[in-house]
Amino acid sequence: MESKKSYTALKVLFSYVALLALVVTVGWFLYSENVVYKKLEDKIAFEKTKILRVSKLFSNVYKTESLARKTIQTNSESDFKSYLVETDSLKSRIDTLKQIVTTQYQKTLLDSVTYLLSEKTKNIRQLKTIKNKAEDEVSVNTAIDEITKMEFKLRKLELQDFNKNPNQLGSYQRNVLQKYVDYLNQNIPDDSTNTLSKKASDSILANSKKLLSNVKLKAEKKKESLNFEENKLLKNEIAISDQLRKVLRIIEREIIINSIKNNSLKEKSLKKVNEIVTASAIIGLILTIFFSILIVSDYSKSQLYKKQLEIANFKTKNLLKSREQLISTVSHDLKTPLSTIVGYSELLGNSDINTKQSYFVKNIKNSSEYITQLVQDLLDFSRIEAGKITIEKVPFFLPEVIEDTAKNIQTVYKQKNIDLIINVDEKLNTRIVGDPFRLKQILTNIIGNAYKFTEEGHIKISSYATENENFFIIRIEDTGIGIEKGNQKLVFEEFAQANENIEKKYGGTGLGLAICQKIISFLGGRLTLESTFGKGSTFEIKIPLVFDHSEITVEEIKRNIARNTKKQTFIVIDDDINLLNLTSGVLRQDKHEVLSFSSAVKALEAIQTANFDFVITDIQMPEMDGFMFLEKLRNSKNGIYQNQPVIALTGRTDLDSSIYTKAGFTTVVKKPYSPKILLETIQHILDNETLPEVEIQDKEETTSTQLYSLETLKEFLGNDTDALKDVLKAFIISSNENLHLLENAIIDENIPEINSIAHRIAPMFRQIEARDIGTILKTLEQNNLEISDLKDIFAALKAKTTKLFIALEQEIV
Repeated sequence: MESKKSYTALKVLFSYVALLALVVTVGWFLYSENVVYKKLEDKIAFEKTKILRVSKLFSNVYKTESLARKTIQTNSESDFKSYLVETDSLKSRIDTLKQIVTTQYQKTLLDSVTYLLSEKTKNIRQLKTIKNKAEDEVSVNTAIDEITKMEFKLRKLELQDFNKNPNQLGSYQRNVLQKYVDYLNQNIPDDSTNTLSKKASDSILANSKKLLSNVKLKAEKKKESLNFEENKLLKNEIAISDQLRKVLRIIEREIIINSIKNNSLKEKSLKKVNEIVTASAIIGLILTIFFSILIVSDYSKSQLYKKQLEIANFKTKNLLKSREQLISTVSHDLKTPLSTIVGYSELLGNSDINTKQSYFVKNIKNSSEYITQLVQDLLDFSRIEAGKITIEKVPFFLPEVIEDTAKNIQTVYKQKNIDLIINVDEKLNTRIVGDPFRLKQILTNIIGNAYKFTEEGHIKISSYATENENFFIIRIEDTGIGIEKGNQKLVFEEFAQANENIEKKYGGTGLGLAICQKIISFLGGRLTLESTFGKGSTFEIKIPLVFDHSEITVEEIKRNIARNTKKQTFIVIDDDINLLNLTSGVLRQDKHEVLSFSSAVKALEAIQTANFDFVITDIQMPEMDGFMFLEKLRNSKNGIYQNQPVIALTGRTDLDSSIYTKAGFTTVVKKPYSPKILLETIQHILDNETLPEVEIQDKEETTSTQLYSLETLKEFLGNDTDALKDVLKAFIISSNENLHLLENAIIDENIPEINSIAHRIAPMFRQIEARDIGTILKTLEQNNLEISDLKDIFAALKAKTTKLFIALEQEIV
């Protein structure tokens, strides 16, 4: 699964990288094309500017041609000056245009335009001169007309008499006209008194006309010559204008061609951009589809794996839950008989028995202690695996916990020649905050192993704080058998031993160190091992160190219960009659007064008028459980409860000890328990000391082909035959009543009632070792039953109980 996840993530990464590479590549191409496009845009704008300027030149050329024609027609000096001004302006614009054209050819064409304009100006000047010469004929004709008029009047003449503008005449015409005027003035008398004769006057005038006529003939000949020149110049003017327009058109066409070329490049650039965008979109779509298919495929697989994992996880959880329920159920079933075995073995050991019987009692006691430890380890492991273990943080003295634990274990192995050495750093001789019970549990296991695997030598326990005082370290060093290097990791695994011979020779379940390591992990610490095979082992426990800075004393931390060394009066409540009798017997043997009740309701009623010092109550009972009993007891209005100790007895494994203490119980003793543990707990409460706690774990029930066995019951009753018959009679009657109630509950499909009745009657059937019936009742205690199966289960139960009761009735007879 992990490799699949990594592969999918790699595909997603590659898809993003590919798309990113595509975006970068397309971006680069688009940027390059954008640069080219921008340059083309600038060129096109530049060419448009040139076209506009050339068009402006055309307009100016037309304007100059118009002024030129006007000048030629009017032969006016002012029009000619206007023409010159416009021509100079046109040349200036051409020079400006030359600065922005890009080719030498265009510059050459513009130079030719400037040259043609200069030629045009020169041509117009020549035409203007010819125009002035053409006016001589007019002057001569005017002179002849005036002479004709002067025939009637003689006087001194001037040029203005013959021409209004003699300065505009050509030099030749003006000289001829001046000679003629001078001639006339020479022959005209100064006054009227010098009047010529008529003959003389006619002669003068005739000669003048003749002279002027000759001048006219010469002028006409010259006019023809001037007309030829004028026509030639006009043709030249037309040619120059045509050439000028032609040149400008060439320039304009050149610029337009460049503009078209740039526009074409612009269109190609746009087309290329479109192609790039289209291609990138197609590639992006292909990549997206490709990677989407891959990712969706992986996602579908991951969903399939997830679904399979969820199914497997669900099955695993159900298996773990079933295992936990099984462990809890089996442990609960073991607690009553195990407590009975332990209790009666101690009672039997304290009675008058012979050596052989003492040997039997010792074996029973050892076996029961082994089973108790086994169940304890299984239960701890189950709770740790389920995450139901809780860690307390209370002040305690570390040296006291280490010394008490080590010396208690030392007493168990006092037959071994082993020296116990305990060294605790002075820095730790003060209160620290932590979980002393869990620490004691860890030390008990590791120190116990050290004694178990050490035959002689020493066990050294050292404790000190680290330099920064963030942790404290406990080192347990022994001179035992040691552990081979290859097996040192194995000892921390569940149900594992260092080698095959360990279990056969030394016993054990292989759970102890695994449990210790997990608990230390919960405490935020670490457990390490150093070992040399054949020389010994050293376990190092490293746990966070927190000093207690509060002003509360150890005595104040403990429950405020008044010391009392006298014999006490006990209220004992348990719905299991056998366990109730056992507990009561243990207390009476210790010279205490006991008031026993099988019902919490009846006990609460009796307490109202009774004086008592202690209350010992079971937790799981019909009608009223231990929690409700304590709540009602503490809330009694008549003041009967005055902070007397209340000890909880329970076989439940799903509740932590702190739940009971928070509810108001003084402490909790977990089934199965020995009389010694019960009496020590009571004594610790009286002495106001640390309260012990015993936990066990469940053990699977062994199968048997035997219908029942009364041996255990006989031991409880001290082999009293009459008492045994009474118990069996009461058992058959109560069992039939309960079976009738169970049948009604099945008919009514009342699952909670079915569970309750099955749980109530199961212990006694197990007590007489009717295992088949006990198995059926265990099934009915569960909540996951199908209604359709209940009738079949009850039919099987009815058949087996009927067979059992027939056999028991034969025992009674």
